[in-house]
Amino acid sequence: MAASTSSLTFQPVLERIAEETERTPGRGRPADYIPALAARDPRSFGMAVAELDGTVYGVGEWREPFSTQSITKVFTLALDLAREGDALWEHVGREPSGNPFNSLVQLEYEHGIPRNPFINAGALVVTDRLHTRTGDAAGELLSLLRAESGNAGLDFDHDVAASETAHGDRNAALAHLMASYGNIDNPVPVLLDEYFRQCSVMASCADLALATMFLARHGLRADGSRLLSRSQAKQINAIMLTCGTYDAAGDFAYRVGLPGKSGVGGGIIAVVPGRCTLCVWSPGLDERGNSVAGVAALDRFTTLTGVSVF
Repeated sequence: MAASTSSLTFQPVLERIAEETERTPGRGRPADYIPALAARDPRSFGMAVAELDGTVYGVGEWREPFSTQSITKVFTLALDLAREGDALWEHVGREPSGNPFNSLVQLEYEHGIPRNPFINAGALVVTDRLHTRTGDAAGELLSLLRAESGNAGLDFDHDVAASETAHGDRNAALAHLMASYGNIDNPVPVLLDEYFRQCSVMASCADLALATMFLARHGLRADGSRLLSRSQAKQINAIMLTCGTYDAAGDFAYRVGLPGKSGVGGGIIAVVPGRCTLCVWSPGLDERGNSVAGVAALDRFTTLTGVSVF
């Protein structure tokens, strides 16, 4: 039976999840196609929950920085949507892809318009448009993460960025294909540099739970200013629910019941609008690129607490 969060804090729930996770065999494998990530121990585990007032609960390696990777796509989407509004959706869709996150096939069928902002092609479009508007897409992202997390020490990992650049041929192909359809503004090498730096940001579960809080606050930042309208925050949460875990989004919604966004560094953020945000990290991935222990931990969290959007 689910426990009521009004009668307990999140800390005992997290400790129970960590104990269960420690006893669980088989954690998947780290992302071996990015050499800088391949050396991570798949049995590492951290989890944090942040409440609306900024209280953060954590367990395991919840203050250990890790490579955020595709989690950053949520924040660049928020930054660009705040600037250009609905015009963005003329260049990227809002539908689940049903294909791997780096697929070229669907992109050609659909004339260079990516299915959603969280597959690689869609994230490249969003980063491109943010860069056109700011001149420094990766810098804008880092500034937002530092401000919302309260951690001025957050930074890029230049080794990870260099590793991704050296193994980034498919992302380059995606960008060139979209450029051939007129859906990329900036020179492809410039865009790829911004994108790989964006994905290389190092942050902890605590940092990311706090940084994501504007989506639980319906668009309000930590200082009380508005980043997004209430409607735009709802839109991003909806796209996270339907598209945030690659082509496993349906299973994630079924098991976890929260808007979420994963990254191949092993992290997953999740949002309970009006209540709290979560971040879990464990580097071992399943075949779709999602953290095995991370998904299981979020599943247990919603089961034990009864917290869900449904």
